[in-house]
Amino acid sequence: MVLLFVNGCGARKKTSEVAVGLEPDRQLELEPGQQRIADWHALIREKRHVSEMEKLESVNSFFNQLEFVDDLAHWGRKDYWSTPQEMLASNGGDCEDFATAKYFTLLQLDVPDDNMRLTYVKALQLKQPHMVLSYYPEPNADPLILDSLIKRILSASERPDLIPVYSFNGKGLWLAKKQNSERLGGAERLSLWQDLQTRFSREAVASPLPE
Repeated sequence: MVLLFVNGCGARKKTSEVAVGLEPDRQLELEPGQQRIADWHALIREKRHVSEMEKLESVNSFFNQLEFVDDLAHWGRKDYWSTPQEMLASNGGDCEDFATAKYFTLLQLDVPDDNMRLTYVKALQLKQPHMVLSYYPEPNADPLILDSLIKRILSASERPDLIPVYSFNGKGLWLAKKQNSERLGGAERLSLWQDLQTRFSREAVASPLPE
C-alpha cells in the first residue's frame, strides 16, 4: 500500500502577525519568533492542569493564529514537516505543521497519545488533500477535529466536508473505513513522521520544554 502525504493544503485567509499572551513591556524585549516560542512555553506551563477540553481549545486557538504558508515558498522544498519551534519562529506552516504542532503540544500537556491521531483527509470543498488532528475522548467515540481551516472544534460527524483516508500517532497507523478503522501496523512506515519526531526530540533535549 502506498501512503500519499499532503503536498497541497487548504489555506485560511492571511492575517496580520500577532504576538499572543505576553505583557506589552515584555513583547518589546523579544523578536517576533522568540515571542511566539515564549508564548508557547507559557501556554504549556499555564494549561497543564486545566480540563482536557480547555487544553484542546487553547492549543487549537494558539496555533490557528499563525499564517498558512506553502512548503515550497516557506522552506524551498516540496514537502517538509516543521517542528513546532520552526513553525513558531517562522510564523507559519502548512496543514501538516498545524496538525503536528497541536499534537506535540497536547502531548506536553499530558493528553494521552492513544486519544489523538493525525488524520489525512480529503477536503471536499477545497478539492484537495488536507491534514487535521483528531481527538478521541473514548476509543470508539466520534472524534473532535482540530483544523487549521476553521476556528471551532467540531466533531467528525459535523464535518461532512472531510473524508478520512488514514491516521497515525506515535504508536500506530490506521486505514479509515466507513464504520471504523483498520490498524496497518506501526507508524515507522511514515518516513516524514519519523524524521519529525526525531527532530522534535532533539530540540527538546537542546532546549527543554516547561515541566
